[in-house]
Amino acid sequence: MEQPLLERMTSAPFEVQDLESGCSIEERITRRIDEFMAGLPSPERLSADQRRGIIARYTAVLEGNFIYWMTGAYLSVGSEQSRSIILDNLREEVGDCHPGMLRRFAVAARAVPTDSDAMAVSQDLMNVRLFVGRLSGVRLVLMMAFFEGLIQRFMPFLAELAERQGSREREYTDVHGVCDVAHTRELFRALAAEMALDPAASEGDLLEGVELLNTLLQAIVHSDATRYSADAASRLTAR
Repeated sequence: MEQPLLERMTSAPFEVQDLESGCSIEERITRRIDEFMAGLPSPERLSADQRRGIIARYTAVLEGNFIYWMTGAYLSVGSEQSRSIILDNLREEVGDCHPGMLRRFAVAARAVPTDSDAMAVSQDLMNVRLFVGRLSGVRLVLMMAFFEGLIQRFMPFLAELAERQGSREREYTDVHGVCDVAHTRELFRALAAEMALDPAASEGDLLEGVELLNTLLQAIVHSDATRYSADAASRLTAR
């Protein structure tokens, strides 16, 4: 007997195809993450103020917004499987007080956000918030899968910035460098379930939320003299 479509998609979630581009969604997301990582500045070349700014802007965005984003994803999905996956993520985020972990991390690195840090990312953050508020299930789950996949690779960079600031606080970066691997895979399972439930929702620009979030993350890292290496990104894109 042939395996049901939903089972096939959720047992191999990374093979979900983007019909418009002809490649798997995992490949497109991996490419975006590779581009972002290639453009990161070298920590040893950053000044103490630049290191502080990156940590502070990251904290200003993530401390008060990740749970909102994930709650939006929960409200937007239609399948019970997706709701269960996202709810487990939220329970962990709230139950283990991840915003508190991040606040301790910023304090130890002497990078508590200021008004200036918040203003530097304000417009890009608002764009992401407005997108989340549309509750577009497939696109929003894909945005969160991109974020979880990127953050697991971003954590060593963030940890090195804090260490160079004299911090020994590693709980936040250690936890997210590990747990976000499973979170990414589970969110791709949720994506597969949503695409199977509503194929029409998979049409058009699937990466709309991904691109808005990528712009925000670029602003976190590159809002001052640590400008983004467009040449590095273009080289990867051309491959």
